[in-house]
Formats: sequence, C-alpha cells, structure tokens
Amino acid sequence: MINTKFLVKVSRSGALASQYIRRMDPHRILMTTDRKRALLMGKLTANDAANAIQNSRCIAELIPITIRPHVR
Repeated sequence: MINTKFLVKVSRSGALASQYIRRMDPHRILMTTDRKRALLMGKLTANDAANAIQNSRCIAELIPITIRPHVR
C-alpha cells in the first residue's frame, strides 16, 4: 500500500532558498531549508498550513511525496 503525504514549500520574495514547514505550534510555524527535516502532513493539514502562511510576500505550494511502508 502506498501512502501520499504532503510538504508545504514556501517561496519568499527576495529569499534565495525555498523553505519548508518544520513544525507547527498553535502560535507559530517553524521553517527549515532542509527538505528531509520538513514535516510530512496529510492533505487537509497541509492545505490549512499553506493558507495560513500565504500572503503577498510568501507563495506556498503543496508537494506530494509517496511513501511506501517497509516490508520485513
């Protein structure tokens, strides 16, 4: 069974590197440039996070990631 999780990629105007959401607290969102440390979310949570962070200077987009479970 293949699962699909989502990353939220944020591009800010004037910034060289894109950032990803690393952690979401009730009061703030922490960002990272390392894709491996980014938070994998379900589609509804990722949509909510993208809508919350998007403004005139930030462009947020969802990136789908396919995850295959390990077989023992």
